[in-house]
Amino acid sequence: MRVHELLQIVLFLGTTLLLAGPLGAWIARVLSGRDHLLSRAFGGIERAAYRVCGIVPEQSMSWRQYAIAVLAFSAVGVVAVFLLLRLQDRLPLDPDGVPAMSGHLAFNTAVSFASNTNWQSYSGEVAASRLSQMLGLAVQNFVSAAAGIAILAALARGITARGARLAAGVGNFYVDLTRTTLYVLLPASALLAIALVWQGVPQTFVETPIATQTAPLDPSDGTSTASQTLPLGPVASQVAIKQLGTNGGGYYGTNSAHPFENPTPLSNFLEMVSILLIPAALCFTFGRLIRDRRQGHALLAAMLVLFLPCLALTHYAERQGNPAISKLGVDTTTSNDNPGGNMEGKEVRFGIVNSTCWATATTAASNGSVNSMHDAFTPLGSIGPFFLMHIGEVSFGGVGSGLYGLLAFAILAVFAAGLMVGRTPELFGKKIEAFEVQMAVVAILAPTAVILIATALAVCLPSATAAVGNSGPHAFSEILYCFTSQGANNGSAFAGLATDRPFYNLVGALAMLVGRFAPAVCMLAIAGSLAAKKPVPPSAGTLPSHSPLFIGWLVAVVVVLGALSFLPALTLGPIVEHLLFLNSGA
Repeated sequence: MRVHELLQIVLFLGTTLLLAGPLGAWIARVLSGRDHLLSRAFGGIERAAYRVCGIVPEQSMSWRQYAIAVLAFSAVGVVAVFLLLRLQDRLPLDPDGVPAMSGHLAFNTAVSFASNTNWQSYSGEVAASRLSQMLGLAVQNFVSAAAGIAILAALARGITARGARLAAGVGNFYVDLTRTTLYVLLPASALLAIALVWQGVPQTFVETPIATQTAPLDPSDGTSTASQTLPLGPVASQVAIKQLGTNGGGYYGTNSAHPFENPTPLSNFLEMVSILLIPAALCFTFGRLIRDRRQGHALLAAMLVLFLPCLALTHYAERQGNPAISKLGVDTTTSNDNPGGNMEGKEVRFGIVNSTCWATATTAASNGSVNSMHDAFTPLGSIGPFFLMHIGEVSFGGVGSGLYGLLAFAILAVFAAGLMVGRTPELFGKKIEAFEVQMAVVAILAPTAVILIATALAVCLPSATAAVGNSGPHAFSEILYCFTSQGANNGSAFAGLATDRPFYNLVGALAMLVGRFAPAVCMLAIAGSLAAKKPVPPSAGTLPSHSPLFIGWLVAVVVVLGALSFLPALTLGPIVEHLLFLNSGA
């Protein structure tokens, strides 16, 4: 790795962690309901929202009520976005005459944005009107992200509850949702959107302009005039929340590789930091909410231990280049000490280091946006993004969902440790018993099962394999990545697969629903169970969950479970393709 590349990575991660601490403290203050600067300025909006919707802020919900509220709110979002996409050609703010989406594509898209996945089987600039982008998709970007943070807050309250069995509440979902949206996501998105407009990202409602260029030709032929449609719109505001909310759905089909979404190296840096910022900050938030900051630091350390090797592997593989191209005698060296590496599918303005950092961050954080084409990565380079999704997107992960997913693994880790020493395991001062372990297992295995079953169906059905544009192990990798991305609520695409078909849209929607809501309900059930338990003081047999030993043990549990679940599938795809890839350069 070149020195300047290492410096870029250090600057990226250093800036993210530097900002995460203060932001985490701010989010904890918001979720705790304490007075702050924005509550004085916008508290009237919050209170008005409660009055209009009939919400009693002081009324705490049981875990079942909280789960029903999450599911009902998300279901309303799915229906609203579905109708908006189906009727967008009859609604205002459609100056480009975008037609209505097909039923199966509209359903997939509605589920995708309501589940914080943002998988896109379409190009936004030609398939979604401006009204759909703003009122449908951007709104879901805010509230689906806020819902993930709310669930994490409920789990933290369950941990700190003192065992009130008859009234074990975990908070009010609608209050958590409103406060997170109003005081965290909206202000942060406004600041980022302003910075992106400064860098050249469009934010406009003017009709789509047509640019014309007159090019001189041979003097005897005169000149030639060419025209190009410039698909503008309210782009900066959508890009801001797509990154901060780990949504990832692009205004344009090529996402953050498009020069209108991501025009400069500075915009690229800001967006890349935004991908990991809130997931990292929530570790500090969690530590404050459970009144033990060491726990948050330990969880963040575990995330970094999982993330950094994947980043190193992806960057190393892409820097090595393509042996098949080298075999053709093509010189990929830009200077004697700076080999070009694998630049296929990457933007020259970003290069390899910014492409590999983004690819690793977006698959670690359940973001799914891309500034390069993952399908063009080397087979070894794609294993890092695959692995980060296969471990359940718990290395940073989605806002809220990544951390509560990692806590499911932490429950299994202390359970396994308890079996080794023959005592009831404890975590955060509460005993972990059969119910918590069962719910954690379902939370981890439900997305895994739906990914593998959907992939198996796709490779067996002729209607599904007809959508594949390649053959051999790479074709399998494309199908596996498609359902991995949807089942893990990531949303990035491997490309090379024509997914706008009923099978992929409907099965993919099911994968997204299971991947999002099965773990959420299970973790809320754990929150309710822990809330009803009295704290137990630590003893000589307690495994400290903030120690380096526990961090290493937690990482080992995550890696082993991920490897056991997906290694056979990866062997059929990227691993065998890598062996063929090496042979192609022999």
